[in-house]
Amino acid sequence: MSNHMSTRTRTARAARPQPSAATIDKVFALVLHLGERRPASTLPRRLIPLFRELALPEPERDPDDIEDLIWAHWIAHKDLHASSQMAAAIEAIGAGALDLARAMLDRLVESEPRWAEAWNKRATLAFIEKRDADALLDIEQTLMLEPRHFGAISGFGQICLRHQRFAEARAAFQVALRVNPHLLGLHEAIEEIGSTPMRELH
Repeated sequence: MSNHMSTRTRTARAARPQPSAATIDKVFALVLHLGERRPASTLPRRLIPLFRELALPEPERDPDDIEDLIWAHWIAHKDLHASSQMAAAIEAIGAGALDLARAMLDRLVESEPRWAEAWNKRATLAFIEKRDADALLDIEQTLMLEPRHFGAISGFGQICLRHQRFAEARAAFQVALRVNPHLLGLHEAIEEIGSTPMRELH
């Protein structure tokens, strides 16, 4: 998910499936072991030096500029039609045309199932609509393909906060910060959460 997107919305669908504790635990286990996963081969190798640079405490370039380059690579696709559909879906979400955005993103994940950002954007939409069970499934798919996706990791943490899984949220934010230590909002969130004990995983 992304903090770059507007959260201006219309009324979401009436049905808002909520995640079970087991689903949260399953995605949390994935988050804790992301360091053992390799990014999908479909992701550009140009991301490697960008993530290396982003992880530095004080990179030579502005961290926001590095982050923007990473997002640009994530959003890009070699197929021009897919790229235009992604841009249109992002615009639709920003305009609050959520039904339209959902239809576009459903088609994208079906036609481009190896595109991590298609899953992530659909997770963002589900989060906006408070369909957290759906969001978690798409976050899981995102991270299976792109384990460095600090937006999806922090999005999982936000869902944990919404369901009062504070310790899991804190741990997820810490994982995201290992990838991108310049997410200032996550540092603040960790301080606010404090030292809530973690539930035992099922």
